[in-house]
Amino acid sequence: MENRPYIIISDTTGDLPMQYVKDNGLGMMAISYEIDGVEYDGMDHILTPKEFYEKMRSGSMPKTQQINPDQSGQYFTRMIEQGYDILYIAFSSALSGTYQSALTAREEVLEKHPNARIEIFDSLSASVGEGLLVHKALQQKQKGATLDELLSWLSENVQHLATYFTVDDLFHLHRGGRVSKTAAVVGSMLGIKPVLYVSPEGKLEPVGKVRGRKQSLTALVDYLSRLWLESPENDTVFISHGDAPEDAQFVASLVRERVHPKEILVTDIGPCIGAHSGPGTIALAFWGTKR
Repeated sequence: MENRPYIIISDTTGDLPMQYVKDNGLGMMAISYEIDGVEYDGMDHILTPKEFYEKMRSGSMPKTQQINPDQSGQYFTRMIEQGYDILYIAFSSALSGTYQSALTAREEVLEKHPNARIEIFDSLSASVGEGLLVHKALQQKQKGATLDELLSWLSENVQHLATYFTVDDLFHLHRGGRVSKTAAVVGSMLGIKPVLYVSPEGKLEPVGKVRGRKQSLTALVDYLSRLWLESPENDTVFISHGDAPEDAQFVASLVRERVHPKEILVTDIGPCIGAHSGPGTIALAFWGTKR
């Protein structure tokens, strides 16, 4: 029987607004990044999304750094000392070593705090996909779910989490090894815009390509229409953008026409994801019949 309260924590790759984090009592670990030789801690010392993407547009190449075991361990210890057990919903293990760092930290912390409990759940997702899973988990907790019940719920439902996105410039995907140089050059010349998704294994995989920006944005919503899970509880869609607010609102308007969700959260793609996807990226996360 659980006699300690538990806290849900996540990381900044979920692209949840800081006001949302505060309003929902969500714990948050930050992934740091470096651009133009300056390191930002991802939480207190940061660039605004506008500043970050302007630097990228001018040719600056950012680097990100996964959360290491020491950082995770210090955060876990702080929460335990405040009286909490922990559920950490982490960035996809297929995209970063952050999840593995958390597992390492967990073992070290529990040696010193054997009566505490730390559970690490792999979101198998990124950006607002990870953010939407965290949002759904918070809802379950608010309904009274115990830590065990919430872990079971996450395991049963994580494959309903559908995340689709498109980029404006193939160069950044090439730099991250997602497309070949030839594909990036030819695609850019032809105005080809890839549509990608986060696979059941938590990897980024291409699912289609269209010509033209507007068609690529519409294609995102086409996938939503095809996969949308009809359920009274399926009432929320998350959209994130890399300094492309008008395009994000265009996608939001199409979503409203197609499925009439109760809530659409539009947020910025932060530097952790934006460093690899670039300015102009649009991501769409929703609850689907499958990924």
